[in-house]
Order: sequence, then C-alpha cells, then structure tokens
Amino acid sequence: MTHPAIIMPSPSFIEVDGLRIRIMQSSAGPGLPIVLTAPWPESIYAFNSVWERMQAIGPVTAVDLPGFGQSETRSDLMSPDAMGDFLIEVLDHLRMERAHFVAPDIGTLATLYAASRKPERFESIVGGSGGISLNLLGDPLKRIVGSTRDDFAALEGGEQVYQLVKTMARATIPEGILEDYRTSSQGQRWNEVADFVRAYQRDLPRLETLLPAITVPTLVISGKHDPFVPPANGSFLAERMPHCRADIVDAGHFVWEEASDIYASLIADWITGEYRDV
Repeated sequence: MTHPAIIMPSPSFIEVDGLRIRIMQSSAGPGLPIVLTAPWPESIYAFNSVWERMQAIGPVTAVDLPGFGQSETRSDLMSPDAMGDFLIEVLDHLRMERAHFVAPDIGTLATLYAASRKPERFESIVGGSGGISLNLLGDPLKRIVGSTRDDFAALEGGEQVYQLVKTMARATIPEGILEDYRTSSQGQRWNEVADFVRAYQRDLPRLETLLPAITVPTLVISGKHDPFVPPANGSFLAERMPHCRADIVDAGHFVWEEASDIYASLIADWITGEYRDV
C-alpha cells in the first residue's frame, strides 16, 4: 500500500492539566465526534492514510497522548490506568460529552480504563494492536514490559523507531511522517514513555477484572501477523466483554498504515451503524 503524500491538516496544541497536547481536527460537521488516539511509537500522523475516510463520517480530532507523538509528558501519567483518567480530561477540554473512540495500540488500554469509569462518555470504541494479557504478548513487547530504563539507556530512540517503522510496515510511508516519528522518540524520550508498557505488569491484571462490566460496544482490529500483539489479544477481549467483536486483518502490527483501506472501511461501517448490533 502506497500513500505518497501527507493529507492531514496542520496540527495545533491545547493545554490539558498543565500539559501541551498536540491535536489535529477536521472541520466541524454533523454527527458525533470521532476521537483518534495515536499508537506508539508513531504519532497522530499514523492516521494519514485513513483521515479522509474518517472525516467523511463525522468531525474528527486526533490526539497525541502525553509522552507520545509531540505532546508533553509527565511521569505520573505513564500507565494505562492513569492515562484513562487523562482521556476524560481531554474530552472535557474539547467540550465533548460523548464520542466514538478509535484508539489502537496503547490507546486501547487507556480507553478501556476510561470506559470502565465513565461509560457515558463513549458511544463506541475501536481498539486493537494493544497488549491485553501478559501471557499473550509477543516476545518483542514482553522484553520491553520486563525491562528497566537502564536496559535501554544507551539507545537513541528516534533512529530506532525510524528504522523499525520504515522496515516493518508493509506500506510506503511519507518521509515527513517518518521524521515525525523519529522526533517523537528521539534521545531518551522513547525509553521514558516505555514506562507506560512497563506498567502492564500491574495494570493488565487489573483491567482483566474490569472487562466483564464494560458495556461500551467495542471493535478490536488485529493484524494477523503482528509480532508484538498477536490476534489472541483481540479474542481475549471478545471473550470477556459483553459487547465486543474481534476482527483480524492481513497485516502486521501497523494495521492502520499497512491495510489502511480495510481498516478505514471496518471503522466506517462500525461507526455508521454496526456498533449498535454488537
């Protein structure tokens, strides 16, 4: 899949809980808001290939969560549990009473935590590519979860991420977007925000106990060949949540870029009606 141009609008910044948070927004229009949270180690530009399809079905806001993309960070937010509370603050700041959430990767966990506490703020959730069970993580992610900052102290994160996405993603990603990914993880920034997944050892078992009570309709989209988060993580959610469907796409980890047409179609069908039948 080739996407040679950057089609997303220019970003802006808002201040939430004292942090400078990067967002992108489509023009206002009818329908419930759609909130996109960036996957790690990418940024809101990960949605470049699906942006046009998303804004055709409702007003869209893409958000770099604290520490990810170009948003400022704070150590106390580096866990799924804490980030869930921050998501509600984002909705409050944007004056959104209720929204559809498209939250792949680390966003899936934060959104599920938020939905367990404030289900009335979520019309539906689209997640996936985010580790859900410690026993089901792929080996590369397990190594990060079990690491300390000292293990990666000598690593320059930006170059690592640039090469990882460029070589692993089954799509041609515009160089400007790859450079944004590099900047988002440069120096020790990648290592610092890796504390988010290091918190999985505590937060994933807690989340499992909450899943049966989360009633927000949820679609989980997994890459069939994802080495970091195998599709079994999606099945794990579908088996435990009362209104959850798990779909598998022929892609690796970066589904939104590698299989963007299918990814966008699944989300569009979901938001425009399918979520009501799950």
